[in-house]
Amino acid sequence: MALALLLAAILGLLIVKSVLLQLKHPSSPPCIGSWIPWFGAAFQFGKAPLEFIEEARSKYGPIFTIFALGKRFTFVTDEEGAEAFFTSEDLNFEQAVQQAVQNAASVPAEAFYQNHGNLYTMMKGKMGPSNLHMFTDTLCKELHEHMGQLGNEGTGDLNDLVRRMMYPAVVNTLFGKGVCPTSRSEMKEFEEHFQKYDEDFEYASQMPECFLRNWSKSKKWLLKLFEKVVSDAEKTNPSETTSKIAFWTLAFILSRPSIYKKIMEDLASVFGKAGRDKIEVSEDDLKKLPFIKWCTLEAIRLRSPGAITKKVVNPIRIQNFTVPAGDMLMLSPYWLHRNPKYFPDPEMFKPDRWKEANLEKNAFLDSFVAFGGGKHQCPGSEFPNDYFIQVLQHLSDNGKLTVWKNKVVCYHGNPVVYCVIPI
Repeated sequence: MALALLLAAILGLLIVKSVLLQLKHPSSPPCIGSWIPWFGAAFQFGKAPLEFIEEARSKYGPIFTIFALGKRFTFVTDEEGAEAFFTSEDLNFEQAVQQAVQNAASVPAEAFYQNHGNLYTMMKGKMGPSNLHMFTDTLCKELHEHMGQLGNEGTGDLNDLVRRMMYPAVVNTLFGKGVCPTSRSEMKEFEEHFQKYDEDFEYASQMPECFLRNWSKSKKWLLKLFEKVVSDAEKTNPSETTSKIAFWTLAFILSRPSIYKKIMEDLASVFGKAGRDKIEVSEDDLKKLPFIKWCTLEAIRLRSPGAITKKVVNPIRIQNFTVPAGDMLMLSPYWLHRNPKYFPDPEMFKPDRWKEANLEKNAFLDSFVAFGGGKHQCPGSEFPNDYFIQVLQHLSDNGKLTVWKNKVVCYHGNPVVYCVIPI
């Protein structure tokens, strides 16, 4: 009886708290919630986030709040809130991500606040434009080595091809050989754990670990691995990267024969005839190949994250609404990058639109926020395009592109590599 009363009291408190959090001030944005305590709209939102946001935008306008997992997430999906998001002193990035980092990586709050600023400054310095030349030679050599392991023939999808070549090449470049698993047997175990960790990351960063036992198991395995990485990387240049943009950039290029042809012509003008065993890429070479960078940025524009987050520490006025303290303010690159005012034909892959940007000064197009802004801008935004050059050069002029059953089949000789890309 006592246990039942205790559970009833806890449930009652959760319901009251949920109702209070969902009640909106007359000047706050419309709030989407649920009668379910604490969870709120988490199930609907987590099932299909972008579709959920699209429906909310259509119904409530560009600013709205979602109550989920005991928190209020206020979304800003147009350009009017972007300046405030990046410049307002009433918002705090570290407070927004601290709990998520603690849940996802077991970093205590004290250690996070003490080290985050210094770690970010270090990463930004290591990955800055003036230091990129230090990565180029090593990355080229690593890519040559792993592309040479493809064999004389084979079949597979583009995502697997990118992962098999890019992951070991990049981690060996940034951390040094032997720090991260790169052999096939080690890679298989790593990929299984990382895939599970990645699949449930959004939920796990907000929920108690006890609800996600398999995810927790994979997290502990990865943390044990990266304890060794941290120890060994103290002698090298620690940083981080991702293969998702590599996949999407190559997918967009290979699925558009006219763009692929132009890039191959550009590569031939700089490096000579395609199909050579090895090419070396320098900073001067990269400057002669702006179209590849335009393709990369266009892929990033179309495949940016749905939202980036800061915590509201003091009430902030955006449009005609007052967003209360305690809300998580979510800026949406996905929707900003689809604003036809700044990106005509927003759903189309159009690399030429980046002619208007001054990329030598890191000045992107208006309303492009994929790398964030202000003092917390992504430190890896200038990582070199060597990878795309090496892979596209490797897929030599002996190759062909064919559209078959709504897929692009890219097949090449010397060696033969098949990349099947859904259109």
